Amino acid sequence: MIRLVLFDIDGTLIHTDGAGVRAFGRALATQFQAPAATDHVSFAGRTDTGLAREFFRQHGIPATPENFAAFFDCYTHWLAHYLESARGGICAGVWRLIYDLRRLPDPPAIGLLTGNIRLGAEIKLRHFDLWDCFETGGFADDHEDRNQIAVAALNRGADWVGEPLRGDQVMVIGDTPLDIACARAIQARVVAVATGQYSVAELLQHRPDYAVPNLDKIRARDLCLR
Repeated sequence: MIRLVLFDIDGTLIHTDGAGVRAFGRALATQFQAPAATDHVSFAGRTDTGLAREFFRQHGIPATPENFAAFFDCYTHWLAHYLESARGGICAGVWRLIYDLRRLPDPPAIGLLTGNIRLGAEIKLRHFDLWDCFETGGFADDHEDRNQIAVAALNRGADWVGEPLRGDQVMVIGDTPLDIACARAIQARVVAVATGQYSVAELLQHRPDYAVPNLDKIRARDLCLR
C-alpha cells in the first residue's frame, strides 16, 4: 500500500505562464546586472539552487551564501509580482486526485518533491489555493541535487506518518524524466504526467510505472491500493 504521495509542482500541479523564469531573469538583472541570463536555458525538472549556481558560474558571480540569499530574496519578490498577472492555472485532474486520495480508507500522506525553494513553492501554490493540501515535502533548500531532495522528502514523509517507509510505499508524480529519475533514486513508484514539456511517448522511454496525458486519467485507488 502507498503511504506517501509526492507531487512535483511546475507542469504537474500548476502552470505559472513563465512567472518563475521571468522572476529568475529579473532577479539576476536586478542584483547582478546579468540581463537575459535565462535565455536558452531549460528549467524543466531543474532545481532553483542548481540553476542559480549555473547562472553565477556563467557570469562570474561568486557562489557565496550571501549572493544566494540576495538572489532568492529578490527572486521571491518578483515571483509574487509576476504571478499576479500570469495566465497560469491548475493542471487537469489535480483537485480530483487530491480529493480522492483524502477519501481512501487509509489515506496516504500527501507531500511535495520539487526543485523549487520552499518559499517559492509556497508562493506559487498559495496563489492557486493549493499550499494547504500538502503536509510535508522536499525542496531545493535541502539540496541542489534532485535525487537528494527525494531523500529529504522520503525522510520527512516517514517522520510525518510515524514509521519508516520503504521505496515501494511511496508514489512520486511528476512531468519530466528527472522526476522519474529521482523517484527511482529512492526506489519509489512513479506516475509520469504529460502536462509539462514532455509527451506520454517521451516519458514512457524512461520507464515510469504509469504514464498518463493528465491526472484525470488515473484514480487514487489504482495508485495506492494495488
